[in-house]
Amino acid sequence: MATVHLRIGDLVWGKLGRYPPWPGKVVSPPKDLKKPRGKKCHFVKFFGTEDHAWIKVEQLKPYHAHKEEMIKINKGKRFQQAVDAVEDFLKKAKGKEQNLDGKGDSKGKKTPNKPLKILEEDDEDLSALKDPSEKPVKDDPHFHHFLLSQSEKPASSMEPISKRLKIIEEDTGSTSIQAADSTAINGSITPTDKRIGFLGLGLMGSGIVSNLLKMGHVVTVWNRTVEKCDLFIQEGARLGRTPAEVASTCDITFSCVSDPKAARDLVLGPSGVLQGIRPGKCYIEMSTVDPETITELSQVITSRGGRFLEAPVAGSQQLSNDGMLVILAAGDRTVYEDCSSCFQAMGKTSFFLGEAGNAARMMLILNMVQGSFMATIAEGLTLAQATGQSQQTFLDILCQGQMASTFVDQKCQNILQGNFKPDYYLKHIQKDLRLAISMGDMANHPTPMAAAANEVYKRAKALDQSDNDISAVYRAYIH
Repeated sequence: MATVHLRIGDLVWGKLGRYPPWPGKVVSPPKDLKKPRGKKCHFVKFFGTEDHAWIKVEQLKPYHAHKEEMIKINKGKRFQQAVDAVEDFLKKAKGKEQNLDGKGDSKGKKTPNKPLKILEEDDEDLSALKDPSEKPVKDDPHFHHFLLSQSEKPASSMEPISKRLKIIEEDTGSTSIQAADSTAINGSITPTDKRIGFLGLGLMGSGIVSNLLKMGHVVTVWNRTVEKCDLFIQEGARLGRTPAEVASTCDITFSCVSDPKAARDLVLGPSGVLQGIRPGKCYIEMSTVDPETITELSQVITSRGGRFLEAPVAGSQQLSNDGMLVILAAGDRTVYEDCSSCFQAMGKTSFFLGEAGNAARMMLILNMVQGSFMATIAEGLTLAQATGQSQQTFLDILCQGQMASTFVDQKCQNILQGNFKPDYYLKHIQKDLRLAISMGDMANHPTPMAAAANEVYKRAKALDQSDNDISAVYRAYIH
């Protein structure tokens, strides 16, 4: 197409990678973000998302001139929401212009608009093109919680309250800014064109599916309680009637359920995943289970010609919602690579640990440490109370020392407030402790700390705390 001369504030259609053209606005880039060398591109903020990206000039079209064309070829709820956001923006802009037209200076003269320099493709210093009326990207409410991270620059003082960003150079030739949490930033991650299935919409699964959908993946969902699927159907997911149907109609099927029995039943039970597995189909077990269960599932899936990967996640409901999970993967390396966009959507990082079973082992060790640590913190809080010390002061001191962390602060504050809404179920951490202790027994390795913590969690379960957060282990010490 012919070269289009653009300026700051122009509305455009920008295409990034395999994503469909998306409505956006040419804006000034952050001062610390340099224009990619050798590329004729403009910095665009996309409507309906929180993405900002350098887009090559040949991938940009004027908004108004191509609006009807784009609306005809692009469908989908999120696309329509983006277009609606543009129209709302235009209406507000028109209203402001009318208000300005009705106002003059003391002599009745209208203040002339300051002319804007045309943004040429070869301009290197875009800071000179900044429209005084244009709010800087870094001050935009959608962008305010992000902080650009560049290795050659020291971290900003804003870092403790900001998420770090990484600059990603994509094969498409465009440079996009991806939040470290990888959450729903359309354009910076190109979703796989494979059909995704997801089984299990619990605390963790719900957040994962939400981020997969936001990133543009085609997802079919199933849950034992079908009502939990409704919200995701409204967001564009498809409904699977049985695990077998999901596995047979999807290229990659994920599962995230509560324990080894549930994981086995989902695969081996009536209308289970195994009935839908065909040669080449991928199955990914995200549940935290023991290595023996993983070995069994891997064998039955591959016996049908399927491809198997385990990928348990470290995190909580909040981290799942935020796309900040840590994925531990093991098994078929090619499946791990095929799921790259999925893992980027749901987590901040992922590790490939080799043969199937290794991820389960690592996950149980991590949760054993977390569960034991939480029980120790609860023990410290109750001992402080029993000896006449202020629990709040104990927490304040703790959070100023080497053990300071968001985990400690949030869990302790929730305890002091009596808030035990589940972010990670107590019954699940007790299950993980039990499995870790069993793993230690098989390896002839002592786990006395985990064994002691396990007993405290068992007491908390006896006090009807199973469906509360892991911090409810506190109640085992006060009853």
